[in-house]
Amino acid sequence: MKQIFALFLLTIVTAIPSLAQAQLLAPQDSNSGQQPIDRIVAVVEDEVILQSELNDAVAAIQQQYANQPGQLPPIDVLRRQVLDRLVLMKLQLQRADDQGIRVSDADVDQAAQAVAAQNKMSPDQLRAAVEQSGMSFAAYRQQLHDQLVVQKLHENVVRSSVSVTESEINNLLNSPNYKAGEVHLAHIQISIPGGATAADIQSTQTKAEQALAAVKGGMPFKAAAIRFSDAPDALDGGDLGWRRVDEIPPAFVDTISSLKPGDISGILHGPTGFHIIQLVDQRAQSKQMVTEYHARQILIRPSELLSATQAQQKAQDLYNRIVNKHEDFTKLAKDNSNDDTTANAGGDMGWFQQGDWGTLIGQKLADLKDGEISQPFQSEAGWHILQRLGTRNSDMTNQIAREQARQAIGNRKADQAYDDFLRDLRSSSYVKILAPELEEPVADNGKASS
Repeated sequence: MKQIFALFLLTIVTAIPSLAQAQLLAPQDSNSGQQPIDRIVAVVEDEVILQSELNDAVAAIQQQYANQPGQLPPIDVLRRQVLDRLVLMKLQLQRADDQGIRVSDADVDQAAQAVAAQNKMSPDQLRAAVEQSGMSFAAYRQQLHDQLVVQKLHENVVRSSVSVTESEINNLLNSPNYKAGEVHLAHIQISIPGGATAADIQSTQTKAEQALAAVKGGMPFKAAAIRFSDAPDALDGGDLGWRRVDEIPPAFVDTISSLKPGDISGILHGPTGFHIIQLVDQRAQSKQMVTEYHARQILIRPSELLSATQAQQKAQDLYNRIVNKHEDFTKLAKDNSNDDTTANAGGDMGWFQQGDWGTLIGQKLADLKDGEISQPFQSEAGWHILQRLGTRNSDMTNQIAREQARQAIGNRKADQAYDDFLRDLRSSSYVKILAPELEEPVADNGKASS
């Protein structure tokens, strides 16, 4: 159950009435039996966040940590953290709407199916699990929708600002940091707000010092991240997962290289704020061996002149001619196969990795022995006859290294580009916190009127 909600826990946004609608709510009459007014706790541009929405989001966090309540910060700190994330989510959704980003019901259906598959559930079982938790499935689908919208916004932002050249890849592959392997990191981030004054920076540094003192005083790093960090992953304990050393900002690499697994850094001053890093674990670069297959196939594709049933029968006839009459596979492929990429080569698919021709063909290959011919099987393309000709283990270290380097450089640039985008979005948007007890650390950006 935990995984189902953890994927979208930080992006909980339910349907919110407009500011005008919220202001028209009738005041509470303590003698009338009416429900208390659902007060507005924050205004974000021309939309609002209601107390009920904040309560629901906090309750979802508390449910996730039901077995570890001690990991959560005090309730007032938790409420401010969750409100900050609700504000940030709403700002991103508004910007996505301005850019014309849309997500269809079919996209949401596909996302729900993916979550169900990840949790080894059917779609109906996922629905039942969500409803059993107390959340309506419609609200859960709205969360999925919003997450997909933000993903598309992220893609739009980084697509126009991130590119990776071959020379950058070469430089990375030749650097000592690339050869240093991978590290598993966790972090606490205390961000400096855009347009910060000297007092703001000092206040931020003081909070970072408090976080470091708490960790040194015995507080588990995960608990400290939940309590003090304002990074999007704070409520996940600041876990950054495994990263190649070359993916880490260069300013932090020297510090990390001096740590042993379990060690915690001092306070590091980065361009966006103050950081405390824990080296959870590390591992060396390893050789990348990959199993490759050599195979050939005949594809019979249905057409206007060949029905699906006739295509199946033709594939079966060809199989019988190969297996029972020992006719030449190569000649039959040249004469009959509808696969334009392999027919002229007698069906030869060359050497390839298991998934290169799709999951279904990959599964069939794994089940065959060298020289063995499959029974005809159907895919979206048509009916296939597949023969596995051989297997080999290939050293793909260099090829995989280049692709990993490309991804590492791209991910680093993308992270920085989106962090800059979010900082600009916060500083240029109207955000007003109306509940005094929630004003820190979600600060008024100065554009709101009092």
